[in-house]
Amino acid sequence: MLFKPKKFKYKKFQKGSKLNRITKNFINKNCIYGKLNLVAVSSGTLNSTQILTLKQTISKIIKKKGKLRVNVFPNIGISKKPSEVRMGKGKGNLDHWLFKIKKGVSICEIETKLITIGIKALKSVRYKIPIETKVIKY
Repeated sequence: MLFKPKKFKYKKFQKGSKLNRITKNFINKNCIYGKLNLVAVSSGTLNSTQILTLKQTISKIIKKKGKLRVNVFPNIGISKKPSEVRMGKGKGNLDHWLFKIKKGVSICEIETKLITIGIKALKSVRYKIPIETKVIKY
């Protein structure tokens, strides 16, 4: 099941000129929930399927030895017209959901007693995300 919001005011958003570039630097100094934190080093976007795979891979490695909290949720709907359709006739249908990530934002947090398993889980997730990240231990 993919992540998507239950309620929203507008289904179809305006993308803006540059969707992947986010200018402000937001640095979250403290870990609110867990001991291990996955923090974005560069800005970009995460798709709802990428967030779902992130959650699945971490929970597969951690199992019941720790708790996972995902801090990001896709809230921007991206519309797309079908292929080989002529110009005009309105905006396309909703295709997928995105979340814009700023530099320094905490993507997910893990609370576990076995820190080595948590670090292993976060390092395995780094390859599945299109954003540069780093693991922070508190």
